[in-house]
Amino acid sequence: MLSSLKNIFKIPELRNKVLFTLMVITIYQLGANVPVPGISLAQVKHLEQLAKTSGVFSYLDLFSGGALTRFAVFGLGIMPYITSSIIIQLLTTVVPKLEQWRDQGPVGERRITQTTRYLTVALALVQSTGLAFVLHGGGGGLFGPGQSVDLIPKFTVPRVLFIVLTLTAGTAFVMWLGELITQRGIGNGMSILIFANVVAGMPAGGIAIFAGAGALTFSLIVALVLVLLVAIVFVEQGQRRIQVTFAKRVVGRRMFGGQSTYIPLKVNQAGVIPIIFASSVLYFPVLLSNIIPWRGFRSFVSNHLAQSSSFVYIAIYGVLIVLFTYFYVTVQFDPRQQADIIRKQGGFIPGIRPGPPTERYLAGILNRITLPGSLFLALVALAPSIVLSLFNVNNYPFLGTTILIAVGVALETMKQIDSQLMMRNYEGFLR
Repeated sequence: MLSSLKNIFKIPELRNKVLFTLMVITIYQLGANVPVPGISLAQVKHLEQLAKTSGVFSYLDLFSGGALTRFAVFGLGIMPYITSSIIIQLLTTVVPKLEQWRDQGPVGERRITQTTRYLTVALALVQSTGLAFVLHGGGGGLFGPGQSVDLIPKFTVPRVLFIVLTLTAGTAFVMWLGELITQRGIGNGMSILIFANVVAGMPAGGIAIFAGAGALTFSLIVALVLVLLVAIVFVEQGQRRIQVTFAKRVVGRRMFGGQSTYIPLKVNQAGVIPIIFASSVLYFPVLLSNIIPWRGFRSFVSNHLAQSSSFVYIAIYGVLIVLFTYFYVTVQFDPRQQADIIRKQGGFIPGIRPGPPTERYLAGILNRITLPGSLFLALVALAPSIVLSLFNVNNYPFLGTTILIAVGVALETMKQIDSQLMMRNYEGFLR
């Protein structure tokens, strides 16, 4: 490992990429600690205390690395871009224009990327405006009954506009930093920033668990985390390879084709997206309970959906993760489109006729490998929460999600570094 790490710095190009990525992460962390002008710093400290007991705000704060509770310039973090990317991916399957862009190759990809950027800025404007009004009006139920915060005591139109524009500009700048990492750094820029955020929150989460449960319980949870680490690496590397053979064809005096390749279908094809979907759906009723005056609905939400240790919350959360995994995998990998691509390229799956039979074959395999993948995602998301609830520790309810994101991004980044080393005849990290 140390020799492989040393090899990175022997290659000037790779060394510059790694150093550039670290520099961008440093800039991001700086912006994540500079508070937005015009807010009450005393109320910011109060907000940090209240956020520890709020599942909703803790989830929103997870992807910003604590910048949201500090109401920093980069407070919205990368979440508007993630939401925008998911929306565009879903709309690609139903909007003909987006589907046409997707099939145009690099030109269409640039148009989709530009649309994603515009939607990100629009979402940042909406989210920052909503946060300004919610955190001035007491919190809107984000912190539970009887808890409130007023982050903007001098609530004037110019001040609110300045805060909204600052948060929106911060989101646009974060998006630019992520794209810079992708172009000039190492790994996927947005994933690297998410990785930096969730890893930055791990020490504080570990301290909270240690303080709330003691050394023995903390040791048991660390052991569980190590087991989950091994399981996540094992499942993330798992894939079902579907062999594809291309028929021979003669063009002029040269013969093409006659080769075999494979389509790799990962067991965890959806990544962490279903967990984000499920969490968002569960937090929507919590926000809705502040608008609907029905006492029974408010009582149910307060007792079950607002508490991450509730059995009802855990059961609904697990079912939603499984359902959203199937939904997202179906959107991301279209068997009909894949079968059409194989047919147009003169390929076929051995023993399967091209066209609809290939489509049915791919759909059947996809459904079979998605089941263990979805159950695994539910297990990773729920196991730490169940263990923590048994010891009455609710300060870090997203431990499983944090581990999954950190391990997934780390593996993908190491694969890229490994390929760079292997291209230059160096021994890589992954053996």
